[in-house]
Amino acid sequence: MKIGILGAGQLGRMMAISGYPLNHQFGFSGNGNNEPASLLGHMFALEDTADHIESLVAFADVITYESENTDVAAVKEISKNVAVYPGVKSLFTTQHRGREKALFDQLNIPCAPYQRVNSEQDLIEAVNVLGLPAILKIATEGYDGKGQFLIHNENQIGEAWASMNDAESILEGFVSFKRELSLIAVRGIDNDHKYYPLVENIHHNGILRLTIAPAQNIDSAVQATAERYMKTLLDEMDHVGVLTIELFETDNGLAVNEMAPRVHNSGHWSIEGANTSQFENHIRAISGMPLGDTTPTHAFNAMINIIGKTGPIDIALKLPNAHLHLYDKSERADRKLGHINITANSQAELEASIDKLKDFLPK
Repeated sequence: MKIGILGAGQLGRMMAISGYPLNHQFGFSGNGNNEPASLLGHMFALEDTADHIESLVAFADVITYESENTDVAAVKEISKNVAVYPGVKSLFTTQHRGREKALFDQLNIPCAPYQRVNSEQDLIEAVNVLGLPAILKIATEGYDGKGQFLIHNENQIGEAWASMNDAESILEGFVSFKRELSLIAVRGIDNDHKYYPLVENIHHNGILRLTIAPAQNIDSAVQATAERYMKTLLDEMDHVGVLTIELFETDNGLAVNEMAPRVHNSGHWSIEGANTSQFENHIRAISGMPLGDTTPTHAFNAMINIIGKTGPIDIALKLPNAHLHLYDKSERADRKLGHINITANSQAELEASIDKLKDFLPK
C-alpha cells in the first residue's frame, strides 16, 4: 500500500523503516525537505507547494499521523477521500486533556482528580476544590513537560495562570505515586488486540530519559488491569493502530495520567526488544495486515533517550547489546536526537550496560 504520514519527524521515519520490508511505500507531509523522514519516501513539503496535503492525499491509500496535535478539521476533510487511522474520535479526544479526562470518567477508569480552568478566578476556585500541591496543565499542545506549572502554595496562583497565557487549562490534583508506567497496545481493523508489557519510565525536567521494559516486579493482575483499561479505550474510540496510555502506580492501584493515539517514545525499546515493534504493528494495523507478536525477545530491555547533544556514541557502538538510533536532527537544548536500545539476559547485565552509557543520562 501507499501509506501517507501527516508529519515527517522521527516517528514517521521509524514507521517507514519498519514498513518497507512489508512492501509498503511511504509519503510524508511537512514544512520542509530537511526533516528526519524526508529522505525515506515521497516528501510533500509546504516549502514546495501550498497544496502539499492534497498531494499527499492523492498519493496515499491510507493515512496516519505522528502527533495528537494534528488538526482535527483537516483530518475530517482528508477522511472524505482516503481512510485515516487512528480515526477522528481518537484524535479529537486525545488532543485535549479535558476531553481525555472526561472519557476516563465515563469509562470508570481511575485518573487524577481535575477541574477545568479558563481564568485566574477559575484557578482559584479549582485550588479550593482540589487543594495543593496541584499541577496546572495547558489543555492542548503540551508535551515533554511544556505547558505545565506545579503549584505548591496559593501565592503562586497568579504566576501559574500567567504561564498559561490565558489558554484553556486543567488543574490536576497531585497524585502520590511509586513510579510512572506506560502501556502500549495495537488494535487492528478486524478488532484484533495486542498488548506490550507495562514499562517503567524515568523522566527528568519533564522529558523521558530512560525506559525499563518490561517494568520489573509487576504482578500479573496489574498487567491485566492496565490491559482492561486499554481495551475499553480502544473499543470505545474504535481506534485502529497503536494507542499508548501513561499510568501512575500508586498504593491504591493504577491511575491513568494521559494517552497518545500513536507510536510513543516509551515503546522505542520494542524495535530490538520485541518480536514485532510498535512501529511495525502500527503499520500492520492501518494497512489491514495481521498483527504481530508483542512478546519481548529478551527478559530485560531498556531505552535511553539522546537529548540535546549527540554525545559519545562510540560507547554505544562498541557495546554488543546496545543498538543506536539517530534521527538526523541538529543539536538543540532538550531536543530528542535519537535513542539507544539495550537488550540483556539478566538484571545485572542490564544495569552494567546502562552504567556504561551513563553519559547519556542526567547527572
